[in-house]
Amino acid sequence: MNMTPLFSLLLTFFLIRMASSMNAQVEASKEFKVGDANGWRQPGENETDLYNQWAAKNRFHVGDSLRFHYTNDSVLVVEKFGYFHCNMTHPIFTFHNSNTIIDLDKSGPAYFISGDPDHCKKGQRLVIEVMGSHSTPHFHPFIAAPPVSYMAVSPSPLASSGESAPVTMVSGLLALVVTFATP
Repeated sequence: MNMTPLFSLLLTFFLIRMASSMNAQVEASKEFKVGDANGWRQPGENETDLYNQWAAKNRFHVGDSLRFHYTNDSVLVVEKFGYFHCNMTHPIFTFHNSNTIIDLDKSGPAYFISGDPDHCKKGQRLVIEVMGSHSTPHFHPFIAAPPVSYMAVSPSPLASSGESAPVTMVSGLLALVVTFATP
């Protein structure tokens, strides 16, 4: 039996599969202006939930950034306790430059307060939940795997643990290596 057409099929499949899995669709990082048109300011009497409402309308990911635009104020990055108690004694970072950009470099909650204790107590504080990066794999559904009977497939060691592995792609590569490594 001539193995050249089979090899061509397997090689083509492997190359397309590798290219599609490495070509992850990545959404661009975003810069969010905190408070939108309101900027970073002391909320009015009826606006004490201003920044919580703003945060609820947005999704933040690792790689995004927050722009705080303010006058005669500051931004403090604090721990959870500092946020809930407007405690400014041990901030992680303090900014006073009127136009602060903070890169979101890890997932999880992030806490920000005004450097003015009165402003913070009146609602000028922000907590956000930062999700993982924007990167999401994009696979082409029209690419079908070649029949398994043509490849030397062995069971995945991860199959019993409930985890998945790209068995078809790895097995295809191994089959190609074995085919051309044997004299």
